[in-house]
Amino acid sequence: MKRIFLAFLFATSSTLYVQAQQFDFKIDHFALVVEDSDVSADFYANILKLEETPHPDKKPGFRWFIVSGNSQIHLIEKEFAPFEKNKSMHLCLSTQDLDGMIAHLKKNNIKYWDWPGKEGAVTLRTDGVRQIYFQDPDKYWIEINTAEH
Repeated sequence: MKRIFLAFLFATSSTLYVQAQQFDFKIDHFALVVEDSDVSADFYANILKLEETPHPDKKPGFRWFIVSGNSQIHLIEKEFAPFEKNKSMHLCLSTQDLDGMIAHLKKNNIKYWDWPGKEGAVTLRTDGVRQIYFQDPDKYWIEINTAEH
């Protein structure tokens, strides 16, 4: 009886795992509420060098940027309750030119930190990925790393 139960449990858990993967999700967009969409849009266009794409309704206060393929960042100008913008809650983008990104940040007087919080430092993860963190005009944290996908 114990073997039958274990076999049933294994079969059920395997089925659940497969079913959980069936949707083939891709990230469509990441939305950020911002204080001034023009100021934030300038940062995402000129510091992150993202291409802006028009909002389908051309609504004021909405600025959309292409990250890669069909993935986007949506900046939405709205009033909202302030909250602590902790580094653990961040947008992460990867590039194989982290040194170029660091030079670009320095040229634009954008401070960056490693994960522990040392200014101007780069974290080297145990898997060999390098990473830095900085903030946008609304103090949202952004990680840039060298992970390959």
